[in-house]
Amino acid sequence: MLHALRAVVFDFFGTLTRPVRRGPDHLETARILGCDPTLMTALLDASYYRRASGDLGSAADNLRWIAARAGVDPSDEMVHAAVACRLRAVRHDTELRDEAVPVLWALRLRGLRTALVSDCTHELPVLLPSLPVAPLLDTAVFSVEEGVCKPDPSIYLAACQRLGVAPAECLYIGDGGSHELTGAAEVGMTAVRLAAPDLADHLVFGADVDWPGRAVARLVGVLDEVDHGQRATAPGRMRG
Repeated sequence: MLHALRAVVFDFFGTLTRPVRRGPDHLETARILGCDPTLMTALLDASYYRRASGDLGSAADNLRWIAARAGVDPSDEMVHAAVACRLRAVRHDTELRDEAVPVLWALRLRGLRTALVSDCTHELPVLLPSLPVAPLLDTAVFSVEEGVCKPDPSIYLAACQRLGVAPAECLYIGDGGSHELTGAAEVGMTAVRLAAPDLADHLVFGADVDWPGRAVARLVGVLDEVDHGQRATAPGRMRG
């Protein structure tokens, strides 16, 4: 049976944003803590999913954990300053795609609900309300608050519950990190990969390599996917 499309769920980093690369403020965070920057970067990468699932505690706890494994013992003042610096670093590294706001507006004009489902650490929930996409999202689900990362089914189902829709009524759009497309498809969503050329050097973990499903080269391609889905389920069209 074909279900009418009622909502579009987006990944954040690399999907609504341009590719993520660690900028110079991350080096400053390491300096404040007294950590070797190369070692800190390696520790950040290795601990990503523990941090993104909230397993390592607060933002300050995360940096204390990193510092301890880097062999340093920063003061509370140093940790506080490093937390603020890391927030600035993530803000500076977060650049929305030019299409993000227009596409979200177009979806709302089509009567669709929208949501964000993101694997993220503590910074994104703080930053999102200040971004121009925030008023165009009906809800946002953050891994660090949910206690699980993609592709765990519960993170997708949390978005559906908040939107008041079934998974089969949702289109999921993501670059493929964290096996998110596989996870979305497994709960019954229609998953579409954003295969933008600029994602070649995107910082990503657990990518859905060789995704066999649908893909679009630009975020605006989501509108074509939506229109195709709405035509297919319109009265007088195919029915199960």
